[in-house]
Amino acid sequence: MISHSSIQWTLHDWSDEDCVKILKRCKDAVPPKEKGGKVIIIDMVMTSRESEHFKSEETQLFFDMLLMVLTPGKERNEKEWSKLFTDAGYKEYKIVNALGVRSVIENVGSNVLLETDA
Repeated sequence: MISHSSIQWTLHDWSDEDCVKILKRCKDAVPPKEKGGKVIIIDMVMTSRESEHFKSEETQLFFDMLLMVLTPGKERNEKEWSKLFTDAGYKEYKIVNALGVRSVIENVGSNVLLETDA
């Protein structure tokens, strides 16, 4: 097992389905937080007009259109990132908008799968 996983400018290249698969693999490969494990993602988080980071919206939209043409991926907003983490079985995550158009997204809870009514 590895102690952490860092994914930079990668998940936006993939479909939601493939991102969930990638995140599940990371969860399987990285030990729980209690044992020093952590998954860190550096990627774009689309903002809304109400956000303080609205100034970068044009750049975000440009990247989103570029990805639609070149890959099956897309730029995602916070709600879409939340769904990916939930679908991959992560309990908690946090997003820090601190790197221009990029954000740091990390799991902050245990890597244990969520219980669902399936």
